[in-house]
Amino acid sequence: MRALSTAATGMSAQQLNVETIANNIANMNTIGFKRQRAEFQDLLYQNVERMGAQSSDTGTVVPTGIQVGSGVKAGSIYRIREQGSLTQTGNKLDVAVSGRGLFQVQLPTGETAFTRAGNFSVNETGDIVTSDGYSVLPKITVPQNATDITISKTGQVQATIPGQTAPQTVGQMQLATFFNEAGLEATGGNLFLQSGASGSPTVGKPGDVGYGMLQQGYTEASNVDSVTEVTALITAQRAYEMNSKVVNAADQMLSTTSQLKS
Repeated sequence: MRALSTAATGMSAQQLNVETIANNIANMNTIGFKRQRAEFQDLLYQNVERMGAQSSDTGTVVPTGIQVGSGVKAGSIYRIREQGSLTQTGNKLDVAVSGRGLFQVQLPTGETAFTRAGNFSVNETGDIVTSDGYSVLPKITVPQNATDITISKTGQVQATIPGQTAPQTVGQMQLATFFNEAGLEATGGNLFLQSGASGSPTVGKPGDVGYGMLQQGYTEASNVDSVTEVTALITAQRAYEMNSKVVNAADQMLSTTSQLKS
């Protein structure tokens, strides 16, 4: 019975949907996290009677035909890039992007990764780094005798040095944008890598046309909405239960058929 396999694809699809929702909920407090949405497509159809086929010698045609679907499959898991709310932390090295753009990070392999998580620190040599110790690009080193650090909305980093009346400019933060940010490959640790789907990065200064502004002392919260996710979870659970009922009904029908006596 075709209904068994069809309903099984529905259960598998809703399982993937629940796993996506679970990941969203698990990352509700992850800095810079962008929620994901599972998208599905129907599978191939079997043409029992093709629409438009001739149904008589007089030229009449079948108006709708008979097509039987074979279920559903996962089409993609799409990452929604909408802005998360900005949370004030008071930490001088916390920086949030308000608008488009990602920070660039140098991995130990030499690759460049990208992130929206701006909860930065300084290492033992004064370099601005991520929470994992990866250098932020372009590399910016804060003098170890600096008493204060200021990051402007346009990304200019200045340090206050004892004995100097004017702050010293120590670097310029940059942002990278992609034509298709949803095509970036997530690697964990709040990091993304360039992929064939994302295109190449375009690097510029914060505040330039097409780039967001920076907010010092803030981090960008996850854009996961708890009410939306719980509602989606309930809907997915109900859909899974309905597909399981189809499996039970088809099994009972097959059992009845096998008990028929000639």
